[in-house]
Amino acid sequence: MTQAPLNSLETDLASGLLSSVIADIAEEAAQVILPYWRSGTAVETKADASPVTEADRAAEALILTRLAERWPGVEAVAEEAAAADGTPERVGEWFWLIDPLDGTKGFVQGRESFTVNIALIHGDVPVAGVVTAPATGLTWASTAPGEGAVRRAFGEAWRPIRVRDRASDGTALLSHSLTDEEATRLAARHGCIQWQGMDSSLKFCLIAEGRFDAYPRTGPTSEWDTAAGQAVLEAAGGRVLGEDGRRLTYRKPGFLNGPFTAVGG
Repeated sequence: MTQAPLNSLETDLASGLLSSVIADIAEEAAQVILPYWRSGTAVETKADASPVTEADRAAEALILTRLAERWPGVEAVAEEAAAADGTPERVGEWFWLIDPLDGTKGFVQGRESFTVNIALIHGDVPVAGVVTAPATGLTWASTAPGEGAVRRAFGEAWRPIRVRDRASDGTALLSHSLTDEEATRLAARHGCIQWQGMDSSLKFCLIAEGRFDAYPRTGPTSEWDTAAGQAVLEAAGGRVLGEDGRRLTYRKPGFLNGPFTAVGG
């Protein structure tokens, strides 16, 4: 990486411009994805048995192109490139984590809760992130460091969001892969008497805007599944904790996460 792009990246991060630009990129990717939704698009199976569609690939190509145009030389770890070529053994101090279509299973089934995730990692933590929900036309973003998180409908102004204080009757968001019995037990373990199943990184964002309280995850995820949502939630006053009770960090072997819990107030 040359010094000029790095200086630009840090300056844009500090001013909040970076989050604004990657939000525009994520929303542009959403417009690439939407024509494939509920259209009977062909589905392939990757080596890890997860689904992939042309929408995933087209959105990822656009995101990688736009990021390279704006901040040349900054490395990127993106889901479909990683599936095709393997994850890199090492990355630089700054790098992007990208999931161009998180929640592909739900997308293929016609559900609404799929997202576009773009995050910037510095060292081993997410310092900026954007999550866009193409089907509902909403975007969540971290702002300049220390200045909170925001949400907007496509084409409208940003408004600030904040986690809520934990209520005695808290509600958890959980993966659709759990049985009702497993979900009830897991929600109770984290102080929630109610739960709702949901796909994708949207779970982080709904906690960030104060509608839900916790998202415990026991099964494996990839770092590109969580980084953008974590950036938004932390900016809104929440936390994402690994199994050891410490902040969930990144650039782990294979870019894989262990169990974690995302919480609001």
